[in-house]
Amino acid sequence: MAEYRDVDIIRTWCMQSVLNFTRYCFKEKYKRKFIVGKHHIRIAEALDKVIAGEITRLIINIAPRYGKTELAVKNFIACGLSINPKAKFIHLSYSDDLARDNSRGVQEIIREDSYKRLFPKTVPTSVNTRKWFTTEGGGLYAVSSAGQVTGFGAGLVDEEEEKELAAAVEELDGVDNSEFGGAIIIDDPIKPDDARSEQVRDKVNQKFETTIRNRVNSRRTPIIIIMQRLDEDDLCGYLQKLEPEEWTVLSLPCIEVDENGKETPLWEFKHTLQELYTLREKNAFVFDTQYMQNPRPLTGLMYERGFRTYDVLPVTRQHKIKAYIDTADTGADFLCMIVYVETEIGNYVLDVYYTQEAMETTEAETARIICQHAVEEVCVESNNGGRGFARTVEKNCRIMANNKTAFTWFTQTENKNVRIFNHSAEVQNLTFFPKDWARLYPKFYRDITTYKKEGKNAHDDAPDALTGTVERRKKGSQIKKLKRTFN
Repeated sequence: MAEYRDVDIIRTWCMQSVLNFTRYCFKEKYKRKFIVGKHHIRIAEALDKVIAGEITRLIINIAPRYGKTELAVKNFIACGLSINPKAKFIHLSYSDDLARDNSRGVQEIIREDSYKRLFPKTVPTSVNTRKWFTTEGGGLYAVSSAGQVTGFGAGLVDEEEEKELAAAVEELDGVDNSEFGGAIIIDDPIKPDDARSEQVRDKVNQKFETTIRNRVNSRRTPIIIIMQRLDEDDLCGYLQKLEPEEWTVLSLPCIEVDENGKETPLWEFKHTLQELYTLREKNAFVFDTQYMQNPRPLTGLMYERGFRTYDVLPVTRQHKIKAYIDTADTGADFLCMIVYVETEIGNYVLDVYYTQEAMETTEAETARIICQHAVEEVCVESNNGGRGFARTVEKNCRIMANNKTAFTWFTQTENKNVRIFNHSAEVQNLTFFPKDWARLYPKFYRDITTYKKEGKNAHDDAPDALTGTVERRKKGSQIKKLKRTFN
């Protein structure tokens, strides 16, 4: 009967997954447990598929300080070398110091007595952190992804680094891929402070094109990019626009919405839900990009000044509950209903229904929300079946609560983009949202706050309906003036 030593059992357990390997090596090195979050499980599953050859182009988007470098760089490389000591890795980061610090971290793992006991063939031959090898011919080359553009150096230094990196890529591409042979791992290729610079972004993107893509001949050579989103045209955005079908994207926002619509923190050990809300209140742009992985431009937004919010409805002379509905014209459109209190001060939004659900669902839900808020007037854009939708909703309201809501519908003939642009200042001046509207209506919030003045917008249904609420104020004022004239 075969006898199994402890070392054999531990080695087998570690080799089952990158996460198992990380948990073991982390505890051996730091003498404390690696706190596993659900995002670590998802990241490790993707990395396991890279090792198995199932994924060759992987993007991981996650906030800073969530353990991504420990798991997906240091321990992934050390794990890869334990699987195959001949494996070769290239590691890029936004600075040489950071890349070489991570390289040092890999060496520290494989120099641990516990690692050497499990994987005696993986032996580094040098303490050099820029480029080092194992006794079996594998190793790691670590360098800056942006070259000298972020520092004071230029010219020959940058050119020499470019040639050295190109040579390392070609060397990696020549590895026998019958087993896992290593990977190119890019961790935070651009510094947050530099992300708004088009020059730096282009430098990083072009370095990928000229030095990595054009020199990796084998489609089996894995490329992994790990970063927080910083701009629409950062490296991840650039590649997803250029070749969306090529990349497997694992996006991990810090606030997730479960199947019941409830918001939950990605890793409560790091941030509770309330702590995340506080971060969002301090700087919405930084939170949306770096924590929610939702990059958007700082300039060129339709609603650059943002919107005012309220905790309690004010006491006003005029007080009428209204709803404006923009029905979905196509399957890709959103139905958008905004329920609001119209006052002489402005429109105070009470509720938003923003969905791509089928009409049999939206007709009933729209009626329920109208009745819930005791809406007095409903205005529906009747383009492409909107009139039939309005009649059905009105009928449902009558059935639900003998509702006496006044329904009107009309066909919008004016250009949507022109209307949104012309009324943008009034919309910002006259619209008040609930203080936590980003949490209450995340998709609506996203499409309002990221809508651009120029260029292509994915969805315009939210700003279109919001514009409609302000336009109805003007039409109401015109009707009152006519009444005063005839009286």
